[in-house]
Amino acid sequence: MIPPYRDAGQAFPIYLTVVAGLLFLALAYLAVGQAAVNRSGAQTAADAAALAAAQDERGQLTDQWVKALRDPTRWPDIFDGKVMLDNPDHPCRRAGQLATENDASLGHCFAPALLKYQVDVTTNKTVGRSVVPGSEKYQSTAHATAEVQRRCWFKLAAVGAELPDLACKDGKVWHLRPDDTTGLPKPEDLFDVHLANSPVNEQ
Repeated sequence: MIPPYRDAGQAFPIYLTVVAGLLFLALAYLAVGQAAVNRSGAQTAADAAALAAAQDERGQLTDQWVKALRDPTRWPDIFDGKVMLDNPDHPCRRAGQLATENDASLGHCFAPALLKYQVDVTTNKTVGRSVVPGSEKYQSTAHATAEVQRRCWFKLAAVGAELPDLACKDGKVWHLRPDDTTGLPKPEDLFDVHLANSPVNEQ
């Protein structure tokens, strides 16, 4: 009859193998979690950068509308984004600033269509050392697109007539007068800014 302690001795290496395997799996799951956090950070930075670019264009369009207040014939092109911005490079500079604030770097930033900006960002941080080879060099990338959409509409009146009223989404009607530039609509009154395919407006 074999003494019981020999069975325990034979089981010990198996126990160590199982524990080592479980430890490896735990570290692998940790690496996956770190990668997921890194990707989430990249997407947050991309979203913020795209929104910043679109918000900058919204502000510039509003400034142009205020300057053209007494000439309603110029309004349609402004509201449709068919005008040259005073600072056409600034929306992407703002995008770069927001990417930096979110610990990422801006790759591409461009307008694939009127009133729309697309950005690519890369995280500054890597996933870090883990049991997954190469993870210490892996940086996450993400893409985002933001849109500017008009909130107000108007009907052009005859030349020399009073300025047309602005009828906006929230039911607000702005009665404008060429001799009164106080209390004019703000950028967020005239345009919505949101991520593409997102129903939630970002002010």
